[in-house]
Amino acid sequence: MTFLLDQDVPDDLAHWLRHCGHTVICLRDVLQITTPDAEVRTWAYAHGAILVTCNRDDFLELRPEGEHPGIVILIRRRTRQAEIAGMQRLLAGADSQGLSNNINFA
Repeated sequence: MTFLLDQDVPDDLAHWLRHCGHTVICLRDVLQITTPDAEVRTWAYAHGAILVTCNRDDFLELRPEGEHPGIVILIRRRTRQAEIAGMQRLLAGADSQGLSNNINFA
């Protein structure tokens, strides 16, 4: 799977996803970190990337209509390990088909 990580997602999650064999694109590598959320979402969809963000409120408001690669809202926890464990549980229960067209919480 290909993931676009918003600027608020910890680098530890990017390292873990890469270790698991996924393609990870960090927002700061392809867009300015001040890019409006709607444009971030558009970029992710245009590139077939599942958007991962901690920005729950804004991206729930931007809920897409129709088909899209998916959005994962990463719930901030006390430790990075707990955040990674949340993503691990999500990915264990859903493949790219399960993430597609959904807003998921990890």
